Amino acid sequence: MTLNRHIDHTLLSPVAREAEIRRLCEEAKHYHFKSVCVNGVYTAFAAAMLKDTDVSVCTVIGFPLGQGASEAKASEAALAVRDGAAEVDMVMNIAKLKDKEDGYVLNDIRAVREAIGPETVLKVIIETALLTDGEKIRACKLAVDAGADYVKTSTGFNGGGATASDVRLMADTVGDRAKVKASGGIRNRRAAEEMIRAGADRIGASASVTIVSE
Repeated sequence: MTLNRHIDHTLLSPVAREAEIRRLCEEAKHYHFKSVCVNGVYTAFAAAMLKDTDVSVCTVIGFPLGQGASEAKASEAALAVRDGAAEVDMVMNIAKLKDKEDGYVLNDIRAVREAIGPETVLKVIIETALLTDGEKIRACKLAVDAGADYVKTSTGFNGGGATASDVRLMADTVGDRAKVKASGGIRNRRAAEEMIRAGADRIGASASVTIVSE
């Protein structure tokens, strides 16, 4: 199984420094990963480093809690696109989902979708470790109804990570309306291949080089 083009090579540490982002981008170019996934402050830097390559820039939005105002998320996403992001991974407002404020959740995602336009890939992080199966299904349906291209398992910052059973549930829920990104705790090739077999189209990992080198 060829994994390179399924991988978002990720570095989202709060202490990630420019030299580490530079290395991330160099590795992504060397291994032809699908994208690098970075915090917003490094979007323009990564975009400059990856210009004229086959590697996209992905920026996280409302990360890692998803609790910012919708207007703030939309503005953050628009700035990311301005700086060169071709993809954005936004965090769903999980508290509003749990309170069954589905209209809020829907409009929160739509605000970002409208801010980035139809050409930018939108992935919505539903934080599976914090949800029941019923909530995961609702979250996936709301994300797709709001225009998401992907539903994503986890930030990796709020406990737990991707599991094959969650990926399978998410893939079954979205069907052919969206794709699934598995992220959180995927550290080796066996785990990555398991996620792909379960229905993931994309893998978010910081251990990407290890995964493809095994």
